[in-house]
Amino acid sequence: MSVTKELFGKTQKGEEVYAYHISNSKGVEAVILNFGCTIKNVFVPTKDGGKVDVVLGYDTVQAYEDNDCFLGSTVGPTANRIAGAKYTIDGKEFNLPVNDGPNNLHTDMSIGFHKRIWDAKENENSVEFTLKSADGDMGFSGNRVFTLTYSLDEDNNLELHYHATSDAKTLINMTNHVYFNLGGHNAGSILDHELMLNASKFTPVIDRAAIPTGELADVAGTVFDFTKSKEIGKDINADVEQLQCVGGYDHNFCVDGAEGTLRQAALAKSPKSGITLKCLTTLPGIQLYVGNFLKSKVGKGNTEYKPRDGFCLETQFYPNSVNQAGFPDPIFGPDREYDCVTVYQFN
Repeated sequence: MSVTKELFGKTQKGEEVYAYHISNSKGVEAVILNFGCTIKNVFVPTKDGGKVDVVLGYDTVQAYEDNDCFLGSTVGPTANRIAGAKYTIDGKEFNLPVNDGPNNLHTDMSIGFHKRIWDAKENENSVEFTLKSADGDMGFSGNRVFTLTYSLDEDNNLELHYHATSDAKTLINMTNHVYFNLGGHNAGSILDHELMLNASKFTPVIDRAAIPTGELADVAGTVFDFTKSKEIGKDINADVEQLQCVGGYDHNFCVDGAEGTLRQAALAKSPKSGITLKCLTTLPGIQLYVGNFLKSKVGKGNTEYKPRDGFCLETQFYPNSVNQAGFPDPIFGPDREYDCVTVYQFN
């Protein structure tokens, strides 16, 4: 196991951006940036003895400073959508940027956690990133300290351990928005990937705004049934309103099993490379997004990324949980620390 560090570049403000390489003896290597706590690369051996980079990303700091599709980004302090861009805690209303129709999406496009420099501490097989956020920052309460530790072991488990403390009740719902293509970041469409989700229910959305209705709907007998492995593209163009209103799959699935326990949420495989990805999490939900609105961008190695060239498995609390009775509780504070784990296992 080893961790190495190199200068990746500088931001427009002159801040130094470093790339941290975490590798094991099996040939797996993850590259994480202190800018946005971003997953830049994950190199994985293929069935034919080669090696591919299985995440979409960029070759320059400047591209990550733009990154309006959140490639590889750690999103925080809250991910996904919040209806009306507002919420209340103990009767006090908090307002967030209105940046997705009338709603809030991924906190703040320009100064969210994905656009900030995190402090970094290297360990034997991990890097611990830390970010402090003061009371009132971006419309959130509490003086908070966030840590995200990336570690890689000899079983090819890339673990993301999130932790946060706050001196006041506050909303926290972080995720990583990495786009996977298990055939290689430059392999094109992911619609031939086979996917299984350990989720017997999902949260339908109201309309194109993608705010959940509040219902926990059964996937059985619907195009949302991934309880048995099937190609991502099998039903994606079906004449189903829930798909058509958001351009394909962009929905939260309710992970079976008890929240807080590390359990399998997803299993994906590429027929091109033979690489499999298992996702485990302690979180209650996983957002399946298949890059429906991935804008044509020039990424790593001069690759043009197009819609559906990558898929996201965003582990998190359900969208708009803070405003929806019956959804898992995303409020944390002095008496309840935020502590969550997601593992991506490659084989």
